[in-house]
Amino acid sequence: MRDTIAGIATAMGEGGVAIVRLSGGDAVALFARVFRAARRVPPYEDHRLMYGHVVDETGAPVDEAMGVVMYAPHTYTREDVCELHTHGGYAAAATAMRLLTRLGARPAEPGEFTRRAFMNGRIDLTQAEAVMGVIGARSQAALKSEEALLSGGASRFIRQAQDKLIALIAGVEAHLDYPDEIDETEATAGLREGLAALVAALSGAVDERGARILREGLRVALCGRPNAGKSTLFNALLGEERAIVTEVPGTTRDVLEGSFSLDGLNVQLLDTAGLRESEDTVERIGVERARAAVAQADAALLVVDASKPLDADEQALLAANLGCPCAVLLNKEDAQPVLTLADVAAHTAHAPILTLSAKTGQGLAQVRAYLASQAKLPREGMLTHERHMAAAREAAARLTQALAALEAGVPLDVAAVDLREALWSLGRITCESVDDRLLDEIFSTFCVGK
Repeated sequence: MRDTIAGIATAMGEGGVAIVRLSGGDAVALFARVFRAARRVPPYEDHRLMYGHVVDETGAPVDEAMGVVMYAPHTYTREDVCELHTHGGYAAAATAMRLLTRLGARPAEPGEFTRRAFMNGRIDLTQAEAVMGVIGARSQAALKSEEALLSGGASRFIRQAQDKLIALIAGVEAHLDYPDEIDETEATAGLREGLAALVAALSGAVDERGARILREGLRVALCGRPNAGKSTLFNALLGEERAIVTEVPGTTRDVLEGSFSLDGLNVQLLDTAGLRESEDTVERIGVERARAAVAQADAALLVVDASKPLDADEQALLAANLGCPCAVLLNKEDAQPVLTLADVAAHTAHAPILTLSAKTGQGLAQVRAYLASQAKLPREGMLTHERHMAAAREAAARLTQALAALEAGVPLDVAAVDLREALWSLGRITCESVDDRLLDEIFSTFCVGK
């Protein structure tokens, strides 16, 4: 029987409630020694919240609290689990922890509750990792993706791939074990087509760009000539006055960052220095940083002042390859524009070209719609964790190597080595091919009470 662990499951700091969690064979006995229910005595009813007090070794109350007992296997860890809901803050929960550890509970390691849930078969490894993903989600889109992972979406995809690969390996192994009864032609029937289909499925499930956007948000750079209205647009999209707006060209000297939510997705907006040649050392540094920000962005908004004719530098900027999807925004439509969509279209291959007034808000809905179209988030069941994507890429590489070996006429037993290695790589995603070192690495990133 595993020892009984205890940990504070809520964030430290001032708050209304703090939760101290116990799990293990002695959880109920330890709970009964530190919690005195007002109207109930052991044995406690399963999953029923009770009012009472946390008491010390002498039976003296130290905090008014709620308590709950949850019996295995219908718990998070599939062990007996108990919780003390004390007052929030630093002292109350810490006092309960001290009482429990003095009575024999061991302070939980980071992620140890979830690790026990994994070891006891309640969840697989991808679902365990999704727990921290849910906790760390920074947007509704990221939360939805992690909830899908927690419900087993990625696991189902990987297990289907494993089943298909096992079936292909079984045919190969049958020939290698019984060459007189099963010839190679029969054993390899459909093998190449099956391997090619698996490679395509695994490669298609890896969406590094979409995964990064889920974790960090869509990076959008505002760029253009000085005084085109980038900072006004920056403030308008954020819904607050973050950037300094003046009539003086070159006010923005550095990259200014802000974020806002767009259809549940976090957007990281970058307001950059106006792109022009300058003798000012500080402004030149700002322009260099602006170009670097655009190069690293997922999408760019090229802001053009529609109240002025295009000059040569602006025409060159419109024709330039910015290295990421870009929309041209004809700004200042409220100030008697002289530029038309046709004027700009003649100098650029960027699409679309939108008109707006960042000052009045006219056309902002079109800008938001364009940004939403650039998100291209992973579909449900896609792999979005870096560890999962790396393992899938490795499996696809092994299968590709096996295909090449078959095409080159290499003996079947040599190709079979790559097939087994691919199966092993897929097993690292769920749990079939894990070791203690990998588990330690994964669960060390968890918070203590989870």
